[in-house]
Amino acid sequence: MSQHNTNERHVPVLLNEVLEALRPTAGEVIVDGTFGAGGYTRAILGAGASVLAFDRDPTAIAAGRALVATSNDQLKLVEAPFSTMDEHVEAVDGVVLDIGVSSMQLDEAVRGFSFRNDGPLDMRMSGQGLSAADVVNTYKVGDLARIFNFLGEEKHAGRIAHMIVGRRQKRPFERTLDLADAIATDIGRGPKDKIHPATRVFQALRIYVNDELGELARALIAAERILKPNGRLVVVSFHSLEDRIAKRFIADRSETQGGSRHMPQVVSRAATFQKLGGAVSASEAETDANPRARSAKLRAALRTDAPARTADFALFDLPKLPELQHPAEL
Repeated sequence: MSQHNTNERHVPVLLNEVLEALRPTAGEVIVDGTFGAGGYTRAILGAGASVLAFDRDPTAIAAGRALVATSNDQLKLVEAPFSTMDEHVEAVDGVVLDIGVSSMQLDEAVRGFSFRNDGPLDMRMSGQGLSAADVVNTYKVGDLARIFNFLGEEKHAGRIAHMIVGRRQKRPFERTLDLADAIATDIGRGPKDKIHPATRVFQALRIYVNDELGELARALIAAERILKPNGRLVVVSFHSLEDRIAKRFIADRSETQGGSRHMPQVVSRAATFQKLGGAVSASEAETDANPRARSAKLRAALRTDAPARTADFALFDLPKLPELQHPAEL
């Protein structure tokens, strides 16, 4: 692994901006929804607050035990999806969610998140459930095309799906480079293409296998339930699909009247959040030092004292995709 990657995996994105929005202080309890390499958690602990950190990746939890040991009982790690935070705690002063895959996961070829190095076609953050290989080797053409189109915004979704179904009849896809090379061979790569032809398909498979959009939607609703009045919600996302969900939730919860296309009737309702500014992007200095920060956006909101609203997932307008199956059902 290069020195650059070694450093990059430990660099939390938009750290100063996250701390400015969260404002952690001694005596407070903050939920870190994605512990990862512990970057945000270390900074929050350093400000004197206690942290309840979630990660569904057992590798991240195991790596974090050393930090727990030196935290003076101010850090508790929970191996669970962050969407379940309201099952583990009732009232907190802040919630920070860093969405997507971590540099740590990308750097480990055995996890199968990236085709920078060859590895098994896996992509499961928790190591359980359906793998990316299960999806590409068993799903119908139409289902694969929808996944690549909606979650990867891949313009060649249909063509790639047909290629995959044709090729897997001869030999199933088991390795990351095998799939990446097959896609590159099928659709080609122009001299002006800045990204590898398989990039969007890999993104789509990762988001689908881990139900990342559904997890984010459920986590936002859970955060609304557990945040105290004046509690802060901070969301850092890395592509437009995630950012759209966060933006839509904060906008909806900051309104006092209904009348969206999801709920046409106008009803009076109390705002559960106060929006704190618009989207914040990384500075040029940060993106130069950490390329992963280029696409990052931070959105923040302040919890009011209004009771949490009923969960309304129609608000998020999530794409209609095939339901994730259990491997035994394939």
